[in-house]
Amino acid sequence: MASFAINASAQVSSQTPATNAKILAYIDNGWNTLSRSMTDCKSLIDPKVTTAPVLYLPYGMTTPSAVTSAHQQCNVEIRNLPRKITQMGDVRVAEIPVEGLLYLPNQYVVPGGRFNEMYGWDSYFIILGLVEEKKEPDSKLAQGMIENFFFEIENYGAILNANRTYFFTRSQPPFLTSMIREVYEHPANKHLTNEWLAKAYSYAQHDYSLWTSPIHRAGDTGLARYHDIGEGPVPEMADDSGYYPDVIRWLLAHPDIPTNYLIDAPDDPTPAEAASLATVSCDITASRVCARAHVDGHRLTAAFYRGDRAMRESGFDTSFRFGPFSGSTDDYAPVCLNSLLYKNERDMAHFATLLSRPSEATEWNRRAAARRAAINKYLWNPTQGMFYDYNFTTQKQSIYNYLTTFYTLWAGVATQQQAAELHKRLSAFEQDGGLAMSDNNSGTQWDLPFGWAPTNWLAIKGLAQYGFTEDASRLARKFSQTILQNFLTDATIREKYNVVSGSANVAVATGYKSNVVGFGWTNGVYLQMHDLLTHQSKRIATGPKH
Repeated sequence: MASFAINASAQVSSQTPATNAKILAYIDNGWNTLSRSMTDCKSLIDPKVTTAPVLYLPYGMTTPSAVTSAHQQCNVEIRNLPRKITQMGDVRVAEIPVEGLLYLPNQYVVPGGRFNEMYGWDSYFIILGLVEEKKEPDSKLAQGMIENFFFEIENYGAILNANRTYFFTRSQPPFLTSMIREVYEHPANKHLTNEWLAKAYSYAQHDYSLWTSPIHRAGDTGLARYHDIGEGPVPEMADDSGYYPDVIRWLLAHPDIPTNYLIDAPDDPTPAEAASLATVSCDITASRVCARAHVDGHRLTAAFYRGDRAMRESGFDTSFRFGPFSGSTDDYAPVCLNSLLYKNERDMAHFATLLSRPSEATEWNRRAAARRAAINKYLWNPTQGMFYDYNFTTQKQSIYNYLTTFYTLWAGVATQQQAAELHKRLSAFEQDGGLAMSDNNSGTQWDLPFGWAPTNWLAIKGLAQYGFTEDASRLARKFSQTILQNFLTDATIREKYNVVSGSANVAVATGYKSNVVGFGWTNGVYLQMHDLLTHQSKRIATGPKH
């Protein structure tokens, strides 16, 4: 893949009607390329595992005729889940030894590459792109994806990380109410009635209950944390056998950084030693990934694996935001999650009002106010002028500068004064090619020098909502320019970019080292940024003449 360095002339030259037409055509075609359904053989492929494809239906569900006929051609086995699921944890991953795809009734868009299933938070940004297309098929596709999430809640107990059986242990950042609003309130969807909204509201209540359940409580702060109910290394890392050993090697090379992530343990344990490892580390008899996770007599602790799993629920895999490789994620009340839940509560109050349920709207607003107070108490740092994650086990606020501080603007939780302080801190993240995730080059993909479409867009949208329109436009121009220039170089759109060099060539030291082509959320965000910049140009063109 070719690389380039952003400069002023590139900023001017590549943003032309002709080049924009090329990338917009690519994105428009991409929705078809990235679309999947249960009657399509390519939907079943899982690059992350090596087992033959299996499609799982909910317990007791009769195989739909379309699925039967299509999958006779795909050489796929069709099974039912062992029991009815009402909430996360009702079925353990160990009860489903053969990994497989979970049935969804509607067509959906995948991110791309190794991510060949419908993801929780990716789908929000994909839906932003679909509704921005302003075409009836895309609007119906967006609605169908939301209804797939309703199906997941009803049949699989929660919105899962993605619709694979090994994701039964965790969800992803809660964007459901934001998805519902994007589709229900879109002018093209006047066919959606209050009956549909009432159904959506009910499913959103169920989704919210997961994030306020005991497993997601951040101590007694009144805030939430990320948490995965599984144990040991995640099975979807089977296609990257070097990840956990790489973590061990890094920890061994940095003994000056204190963690509780390493233990001395044999590389070839006896049965008795293996039984002990299942408690203090992971079960080598149950997990091929665990069996390979050792280096020169060292293994990772059970505590690290808990944090590692929670990190994956956060979507930010991997950074050093919650310790090396975010191995302590489950010890923190994060800014991102609690901003999302604040917006969730405000959205639910809005839905309750539309459904003429004033007492419920009052209760949702009360919850939002309580969360906002807790966010200000634990996460706001008036000296630094930013929101920081809070370690509720040590009762200390983090000092890690992370781009998710701007979620508070997108969610509307910040005051105008706090927004003004945050605005002053843009320089900690702003690079020539857009906003970097942090100011720490840890060698992992969710830190400096990398920039990602979802976090760039939430920061830009948040700045615009608080009146910082010039900054929002500048940042949108920078990041969309990075996407466009790389597209013109190799005709692809990627999951992430080096925003310091402006390149899609990424050099990740540890973790996911590839840069996947697709890419669902980058496509959607590019359309949103293009719309923002187009409207800005129109306002300038039609502005007052002097």
